[in-house]
Formats: sequence, C-alpha cells, structure tokens
Amino acid sequence: MSEEKKIFVGSGKKKFDNLSAISICLTDLPQEHIFEYNGKKYIKLNVTTKKEADQYGKDISVSIDTWKPTTQEAKPTGMSMQSTSSKLSEIDNLPF
Repeated sequence: MSEEKKIFVGSGKKKFDNLSAISICLTDLPQEHIFEYNGKKYIKLNVTTKKEADQYGKDISVSIDTWKPTTQEAKPTGMSMQSTSSKLSEIDNLPF
C-alpha cells in the first residue's frame, strides 16, 4: 500500500492533558476533500502529536484524512432495508 502525501492544513499546542488548541487554514482545504452530508459541509482531519515542538512551540500537526476505501473494503457488510424487504417477499412466495 503506497503512502499518499500528507496535506497539512494547521497546527496547534497542547494546553493541558485533555485540551489541545489548534488552528486550521480554511484557504488550504482542498475542495475535493470536502463532502456534504444532510446539507452541511465536512472535512475529515487527522490530529497528530509531534515528537518535538517546532520553532514556534507547536507540538500538534493537523492534516487532511485522505484515506479512501478500496473496492474490496467498500463492500457492504449487511443487507440494506430494500434488499431485506425483497428477500422477505421472496420467502413469502415459497411453495411450502
């Protein structure tokens, strides 16, 4: 599996054990990674803790999650409601 080049869009600092403050550059968000769901726009991000802080004290990196399932991974694991209802109607038509 080949690694796709990471698209970095922000950085941040760990403030407390349970709080990190990050900034995201909205201008750097590629349109092809923005998707719509229920009329709202989303983008999947990866937030990673750096091994060492950079020259500005930033110890968190933000990049776009570019992972896409392969055709084999994208196969549905369960039946949809439509296929379930058609299967039930087929069962009703059995001769016994």
